[in-house]
Amino acid sequence: MENKSKTNIEDIILKAIKKIGAKKENELCKYLPMKTGGYMHHFTFRKMKSKQPQELSGIVEKFVIHSDRPIAVAPKQRAARGSRKRRDHLNFTRSQLERMLNIARLAGDKEIMTILSPRKSLATCKRELIQTIRHNKVEQELWNNYAEAVQAHQLAASMDTAALSTQH
Repeated sequence: MENKSKTNIEDIILKAIKKIGAKKENELCKYLPMKTGGYMHHFTFRKMKSKQPQELSGIVEKFVIHSDRPIAVAPKQRAARGSRKRRDHLNFTRSQLERMLNIARLAGDKEIMTILSPRKSLATCKRELIQTIRHNKVEQELWNNYAEAVQAHQLAASMDTAALSTQH
């Protein structure tokens, strides 16, 4: 019985391939709809061919052999490639960021200004801080930027050291 169903499924598949004018078995998959939407994956086809030949032969007969004109099934809707990105992360253009920074300045919101301001290098922060000290001015925001830049610089240096130690 097992051998008979194998030859039977092979015959049905060959008939179906001829009917749709395909060259390979995998091309038949596009004509076999799935309950979840889209067409049958070729892995599923192969698995059903060996494990559930009766069920596969029924599907092939229904949608290809007994059909007047077999219709290729539209592929299953999939999420776009970029949709895996974090949804809570917003991307702004430079002009949008500058406008929001300007709004924050007008509102006097220092926290938002800090968040939206571009990060400065350690050398730039140091230079600006020294200039303000020479002019006898104290700007807390400049000191915060400097402290943040030093911290980022130290973190990067420690990561470089750790990377070098793992290589040797």
